[in-house]
Amino acid sequence: MIIPKLHYISQGDSPKAHLENIRKACTAGAELIQLRLKEISEKKILKIATEAREITAHYQTRLIINDHYKIAKTIKADGVHLGKDDVCPTLARKTLYTWQMIGSTANTLQDCETLVSKQVDYISLGPFRDTQTKGNLPTILSLKGYTAIIDELHTETPIIGVGGITTSDVKAILATGVSGIAVSNAITQNFDDIKLFHELLNASATAEIRHTFNS
Repeated sequence: MIIPKLHYISQGDSPKAHLENIRKACTAGAELIQLRLKEISEKKILKIATEAREITAHYQTRLIINDHYKIAKTIKADGVHLGKDDVCPTLARKTLYTWQMIGSTANTLQDCETLVSKQVDYISLGPFRDTQTKGNLPTILSLKGYTAIIDELHTETPIIGVGGITTSDVKAILATGVSGIAVSNAITQNFDDIKLFHELLNASATAEIRHTFNS
């Protein structure tokens, strides 16, 4: 399973805006996009996800769906991203196709250890700093938190930093041992930053994170 180093988490003030931003991200060279829609019906999410799948397929960009693993299977997305309050990754794995990836959110060392034991394909660790994208934020980790967790974790599972990350943070974040980053706001404000993020991450096809489970 190859996990791109840069994830764009979709943003927009309407489902249509999410789709427009996904198209812009694809045009700018995004390799993986997470469709993250909140507070709308599952029927509407299925419709938007289907359209997002068409857009990303055209650009050969990978698409993962936030929360809704059954929708991810229905539209044959590349995977699903599960929050801490969503379904257990082990249960989702039983439903999804074997080739679909599962990522999940963590805030603590214990969260990470639990997710490693459930064999997720990547762990989204954050928030790096305060962000307007989510309410009721857990503990802000910062560079110190990332370093402390990764020093203790000892895993080959890719760790993706998330939460208010900008291009100026990338070098220091990678130095902690984090594998890649997920970005929403900074990219939505300037899609040209995708190229700069890629350069900073050295996220060419040959430099993607390669993750294999220990058999």
